[in-house]
Amino acid sequence: MSDLILNKKESIVIDSILGSLYTGSKENLTLLDFNNDIKIVARNDWNKDKVALICGGGSGHEPAHAGFVGKGMLTAAVCGDLFAAPSVDAVLNAILHVTGDAGCLVIIKNYTGDRLNFGLAVEKAKEMGRKVDLIVVGDDISIPSNPQPRGIAGTLFVQKVAGYVAENGGSLEEVKQAAIDAHDKIASIGVALTSCSLPGETNDRIALGKAELGLGIHGEPGIETIDLPAAKDLVSTMVAKLVAAKPVEENALLLNNLGGLSPIEMNIVAKELMESELGSRAKFIVSGPLMTAIDMKGFSISTIQLTEEIAKALEFGVETAAWPGVVARRELPITACEDQVAKNVFEPSHDQETALVLSKVCQSIIEIEGELNHLDSIVGDGDTGSTFAAGARKILAELEANNLPLQDKAKLLTTIANCLTTVMGGSSGVLLSILFTASGRDYDLNGSLPKALQAGLAQMMAYGGAKPGDRTMIDALHPALEAWAEQGFVQAIAAAKAGAEATAKMTNAKAGRSSYLNSDSLSGTKDPGAFAVETVFNQF
Repeated sequence: MSDLILNKKESIVIDSILGSLYTGSKENLTLLDFNNDIKIVARNDWNKDKVALICGGGSGHEPAHAGFVGKGMLTAAVCGDLFAAPSVDAVLNAILHVTGDAGCLVIIKNYTGDRLNFGLAVEKAKEMGRKVDLIVVGDDISIPSNPQPRGIAGTLFVQKVAGYVAENGGSLEEVKQAAIDAHDKIASIGVALTSCSLPGETNDRIALGKAELGLGIHGEPGIETIDLPAAKDLVSTMVAKLVAAKPVEENALLLNNLGGLSPIEMNIVAKELMESELGSRAKFIVSGPLMTAIDMKGFSISTIQLTEEIAKALEFGVETAAWPGVVARRELPITACEDQVAKNVFEPSHDQETALVLSKVCQSIIEIEGELNHLDSIVGDGDTGSTFAAGARKILAELEANNLPLQDKAKLLTTIANCLTTVMGGSSGVLLSILFTASGRDYDLNGSLPKALQAGLAQMMAYGGAKPGDRTMIDALHPALEAWAEQGFVQAIAAAKAGAEATAKMTNAKAGRSSYLNSDSLSGTKDPGAFAVETVFNQF
């Protein structure tokens, strides 16, 4: 069975409908219960004083069709089983329930099952004295010579225009003519990287790196399989086909997520679409998962050429769960700004003693690069040595280039912080940068190096979340700085060594990658960060 979250195949549609009724914010829908398998969602505020609009078809396209039931759009949606047309009786019951003296227009997509079942229901309703008519939407232009183009997401434009005319008191004839006029101005095309999941079936028809262009909304194959290009080229290909089908004039666009495209991908497609030939002449865009194919990873583009009335219809407000509303084309809202991040401005200066200390610290880290990587391969991902050595080499390079403010320790500390941020990957570079940034600020205020480093460590612990006893570099650094501030540097060397050795006996790491390991993996192995601290202090 495909990976779908459901109870059982037989209840998938009704369960989905009930879920949508539980969560709908408009509170204007109801499920029509005929005590059988008929599934119809209708307006609960409908009083039959205007032309009713009915749409429907197989389920699996949610939020279509029930998501577009509401004032200003559909009056009712007839829901079939997954990708299967609803029964004639279901359609007929919907017509009979919502149709008043003004009549009813049924809007369907061009599929054989829908044409037959909805068509027969319409004829039966006419025999029963109801004023009802039907329009079939075929907006797919992927096969230009096809005499029976499929109905896909452009159907929503037809529903929106017809809903506007009906809501404003138009007659059945006027509503149908508006729908026909809209239909004649629509073109749609879709593309997908995967087919859709169906219970009990696989969806691996489309190979990795390929896409199917010109496919429908039921998982059927596309017209052609292509190598997946960049988003810009893919959109350009689709736009070219749409332009060939309809003249490029002022238009509105509907960008439809077929169900499985992530928001970041949809945004990229939207950007390319709005910057395309069609997009440059678009007055509006509508975007979202509107007529899906369950979880198909793909999208479709629909365009409708605008008239003054169609533009009014698209802008007209509705009370539905799924219609997101049109967004008027606008220039990109980009604000030019000056980079206000404070630069570390300093005059390079030389101090022999400070240069010697920095050199010894950096060389000691570089010399144990392999050993640190080995320790980290036991308790982490094996890159601590490489990461620390990259930071040390960067500082050495700046030192050898005489590009450090060695006589100004506050600026030196913040400069070191900036150096580490640029070359040290992962969290360790950021953590050490926090330490040295905060240390520089404290040294500027108080003038004590050990106390400044203690203040920086406190900030590093606050942001990083680790503390003494969590089996990190802090287990060596915290006692070393404490001993340095209170007793002197000689005691700090011993404290760093004792702290590092203590980590070899800690079998329960509480921070970093080691926290994911069991006690057997940690026992007898020093934390690599703590060992690095021990090595640095041991140079003096």
